[in-house]
Amino acid sequence: MRLSGKITAWNEHKGFGFIRPDAGGKQLFVHIRAFSQRNKTPALNQSVSYTLSSDKQGRPCADKVAVAGVIRAEKTQKGNQSFAVLLPLLFLASVGVSVLLNKIEFMLLLFYVVLSLFTFMLYALDKSAAQNGSWRTQERTLHLIALAGGWPGAMIAQQTLRHKSQKKSFRVVFWITVLLNTSVLIGWHTTTGSTALHTIIQRVL
Repeated sequence: MRLSGKITAWNEHKGFGFIRPDAGGKQLFVHIRAFSQRNKTPALNQSVSYTLSSDKQGRPCADKVAVAGVIRAEKTQKGNQSFAVLLPLLFLASVGVSVLLNKIEFMLLLFYVVLSLFTFMLYALDKSAAQNGSWRTQERTLHLIALAGGWPGAMIAQQTLRHKSQKKSFRVVFWITVLLNTSVLIGWHTTTGSTALHTIIQRVL
């Protein structure tokens, strides 16, 4: 069970301090190693959440300390990441169902899968190039491939590789490509669209 309190003292040089429980009682010793995030220095009167533990001498102390709001933010972020990975997988599964129901051609599903795998590898190479200062793949190229049908692989790459997932302008254009591609796919499910798709595939093959 997590408890809450405020930091009443902190020794930056030695890396420890004390927490006053909101429920009252004696102050608890807390070491910098107990914090989930150590990139920021704990501040006086800062609200934190923690779990009770004990040191080697059996004295009570705080453990798994987090600044108020951090845990909720981390859970929200993880939830968003899971959704961003699940969505393209559900999309590919729905395309597979459409193939089984003879709504669209199998080649279209194969096209999505192959292009998604290619897009994922392209994102991985681009991230490696960014880290090494090498030649980068143009954002326009990434958007065009996503528009063509590689967006499921792009979305999974953005979350699992943590690449191109923060830049707002890129994200806006990316979601536009997702909507456009999905709209075209819906069009393939109509009688006219299905006939046109079948004709295109026959000509390509």
